[in-house]
Amino acid sequence: MARMLIATLALVSLIFSGCASNPASSPDKIQQALSKQTQEADEYILGPTDVVQVSVWRNPDLSVAVPIRPDGRISVPLVGDVQASGRTPEDLSSSIESRLAEFIREPQVSIVVTGMNSHEFTDRVRITGAVQAPMSVPFRAGMTVMDVVLSAGGATPFASMEDAMLYRPMGDEVVAIPVNLEDILKRGDIKTNYRLQPGDIMTVPERNF
Repeated sequence: MARMLIATLALVSLIFSGCASNPASSPDKIQQALSKQTQEADEYILGPTDVVQVSVWRNPDLSVAVPIRPDGRISVPLVGDVQASGRTPEDLSSSIESRLAEFIREPQVSIVVTGMNSHEFTDRVRITGAVQAPMSVPFRAGMTVMDVVLSAGGATPFASMEDAMLYRPMGDEVVAIPVNLEDILKRGDIKTNYRLQPGDIMTVPERNF
């Protein structure tokens, strides 16, 4: 999670410093990036600043609502500090149950995420450059290049729509994927109308006059 956030912030910085003119990545890297799968909703990974409700069945005194601290831990009565960041809610509940078993018989713990704050920046897509309203919007499953461009009010009259680029964080690098908005919006050719991923950034450069 932290690595993805750092990559996203670094990517935003590079684009705003004029890096949008960088060439496209290699065909192999582009294919890998386009094949990247979005994490399923039932595999939510907890992170710092998320808020969780820890409920212990028949033990209301042990039930708490706590934020995940910057160190990735939460504090639970009897148990003390427990690593939460980087785990699914199911993993966290199992960990707390195993530690509570030292104090109570057959504990049953449920975890409900009441605040998904850690994904506020990483689960967004952004569009910059020669569009009517550059913006950052929450990622939604099924979003495409066309969706985010239309959300931004479309391209300006000065846009070089054949030279748009989709930047996708992948591990420790960022892959630059060419997008032809001219084909998508004016010719109905949706070959480069790619599905978006959390953290994607679209850039639309201006024409050189």
